[in-house]
Amino acid sequence: MENGGAVEGRIVLITGGAKRVGAAICRRLHAAGARLMLHYRESAGEARLLQAELNHARADSVALIQADLLDLQKLPAIVEQTLSTYGRLDALVNNASSFFQTQVGDISANDWEDLVGTNVRAPLFLAQAAAPALRKSQGAIVNITDIHAERPLKNYVVYSVAKAGLVGLTRSLARELAPEVRVNAVAPGPILWPDDDSFDELSRQRIISHTPLRREGSPDDIAKAVHFLLADATYVTGETINVDGGRHIAI
Repeated sequence: MENGGAVEGRIVLITGGAKRVGAAICRRLHAAGARLMLHYRESAGEARLLQAELNHARADSVALIQADLLDLQKLPAIVEQTLSTYGRLDALVNNASSFFQTQVGDISANDWEDLVGTNVRAPLFLAQAAAPALRKSQGAIVNITDIHAERPLKNYVVYSVAKAGLVGLTRSLARELAPEVRVNAVAPGPILWPDDDSFDELSRQRIISHTPLRREGSPDDIAKAVHFLLADATYVTGETINVDGGRHIAI
């Protein structure tokens, strides 16, 4: 990004920014002075509350856009609305993601469309739509991948494949969009558990026990890494930073 990579006064589009890790990314980048276009799909209440919180801290610094990222035709409009609202775009954070089990034998075409659609297709086509503006601003893209791109999660075949695809997309876009645009990724480990209770207490403790730092991380750990890649890592592109307590090196 211009100005040595600092995010103060810069425009950042964040998908899935209304809650969980996305909200932590929004809060940290906003605190660093960024103005945000916060995308959400169904979390309208959470999105409006977060917008009100951040705009109270700094007026007119957060705008909202609702869209289903599975609707390919709507993706360019997300970028267009960002540009019409703020006049420029300095960074894209592809955070939105579907996550659910897909066991071999029961995988459907809809499962594939949803998981690959949110985790690979939408980031690709959003990046493509944003590329002209990002080239103009010497901007950056950060994708939120997953430790399971490298270490597949049992019974989550399509999700693991989709996140592996996003890592590949990160590296490919880094080559395609250089030298004007940097493209990197952050791969979380055990940060937040799914809302659907698909991981019981025993499963959670087993995962933590196989994490060298022997504890969960926080959403802000991911937000800090995103901020670093946007603001400070001006000579880094095509890289995935593992923020997982060392789990990617554990046997």
